[in-house]
Amino acid sequence: MLVPTARGGTPITTGPSERDADGRSPNPRERDAAGRPPTPRERDAAGRPLNARPRDGLGRPLPRGAEGGVPRTPEGLALPPLDSLAEAQRLLDTGRPFHAHEILEGTWKAAPTGERDLWQGLAQLAVGLTHLLRGNPVGAATVLRRGRDRVARYAGEDPYGVDVAGLVRWADALLADPGRDPATPALRHT
Repeated sequence: MLVPTARGGTPITTGPSERDADGRSPNPRERDAAGRPPTPRERDAAGRPLNARPRDGLGRPLPRGAEGGVPRTPEGLALPPLDSLAEAQRLLDTGRPFHAHEILEGTWKAAPTGERDLWQGLAQLAVGLTHLLRGNPVGAATVLRRGRDRVARYAGEDPYGVDVAGLVRWADALLADPGRDPATPALRHT
């Protein structure tokens, strides 16, 4: 058996085997400032990961216990369609597209089959805007294109007053010129 060694032949050890709640060994290179393994991720009763860390206005995680994070969307929140659109628009209007995406995602996951692409597309448009505002034009283009294509399938229907044509135009303008200042999209006809 080969044992990794440092210069001079001293065996490298990572200490006693530490395992998380799922029985996985943490990556020995991932240590906090005190040399401890990372804190295990919070999980619900079914073992699904929770997003309990505070976040900034664009949804980036802040250190655990950090002050100044923005209020989070409760896990599993699924608002009725018109309430979801109103809350997502409020969040978009205040520069919080990541949080708008969380609202739309909850409605998408609870939507009937025939509406799921609409809600997923709306959530993807919000994520695309998030990537653009975070300075990731490549990621923004990928997700904006997916969201645009999903929403475009509802052209002429405008369910719940969603401005499908306006959102497609908005996404197309950003895709054509990702360096432009992204105006806040209007989710519904005004």
